[in-house]
Amino acid sequence: MLSSFSPSGAELTTERLVLRPWPAEEVTAVLSGDRPAHWADDFPAEGDTAVAGFIDEHPDSLCEYGQRQIVERTSGFVVGSIGLFWPPGDGAVEVGYGVVASRRNRGYALEATQALVEFALNSPEVHTVFADVEPSNPASVRVLEKAGWRRWGSGSGATVRFHVTAQDLLKR
Repeated sequence: MLSSFSPSGAELTTERLVLRPWPAEEVTAVLSGDRPAHWADDFPAEGDTAVAGFIDEHPDSLCEYGQRQIVERTSGFVVGSIGLFWPPGDGAVEVGYGVVASRRNRGYALEATQALVEFALNSPEVHTVFADVEPSNPASVRVLEKAGWRRWGSGSGATVRFHVTAQDLLKR
């Protein structure tokens, strides 16, 4: 894995990305429609706005294992969101992610997901990370399949659930 963790766990760094906790002022900016200069032109996407609303309603989601922005290292632009829906239940925690359209097809979703999953599975509270994906979103399905995740039945509604375990990572 190409990720590294800061001593505090605040930022995760990969070859091309930094996954950092959402700054409170940027949650406010998304919700108010403000646009800081360090955001990609198409950030926030619809999913990022939903994440900002979630954080606003659940401020504890900004914990070490919570919601993060995806920052492109070369430009410094915020290009998406990724996060764990902490705390885990019975050792399993859900992950959600999204990358803005202008930065898709570069492997950023895969790179960010792999880093955050590795980080989550290093927690003694977690043995499984899962994601519910709409089958109508083949790009998201491909991200999980490329990352070595396995189908794990149906998610909520019309979604398919994928999962990965610490043992799966050891097999790579």
